Amino acid sequence: MNASDAAALRRRWLLGIAAACILGVAAALVAQYRFDMRPCPWCILQRFIYVVIAVVALVGALARPLQRPAGALVALLAAAGIGSAIYQNVVAARQFSCDLTAADRVITALRLESIAPALFQVTASCADAAVSMLHVPFEFWSLALYLLVGAAALRVALRRA
Repeated sequence: MNASDAAALRRRWLLGIAAACILGVAAALVAQYRFDMRPCPWCILQRFIYVVIAVVALVGALARPLQRPAGALVALLAAAGIGSAIYQNVVAARQFSCDLTAADRVITALRLESIAPALFQVTASCADAAVSMLHVPFEFWSLALYLLVGAAALRVALRRA
């Protein structure tokens, strides 16, 4: 495979990553606004990570020299998402309040609720947001998407011409 073909393949992978993240956030918004699944700070933090991944992947797809670094950064962001999804399930879902957790501090510091309240407004406590879809905790669906995104990102970051 020549360098041009490899770059085109990395571009497609990055566009796929961006699309998957955007669809993941869209699914969360449908769950929130159509099925009244209110998000906690950890849910919102994961949404934010998906948005950042989508932006990084799109930048990488549009700028050929940035493809591999974008893949590496997306892999790191996916690892952060994996950590947040696991933390949400293991710790946060068992707590009544999410106040002053790492997720709450990040959301507050970045002023996400005031920038885009329809997307980033926290409307539930961690215990209230502990819901399942098809008998699988919602955060595990997010975890699965982060794992797929991370694997695809590693493919982009490590793929040589």
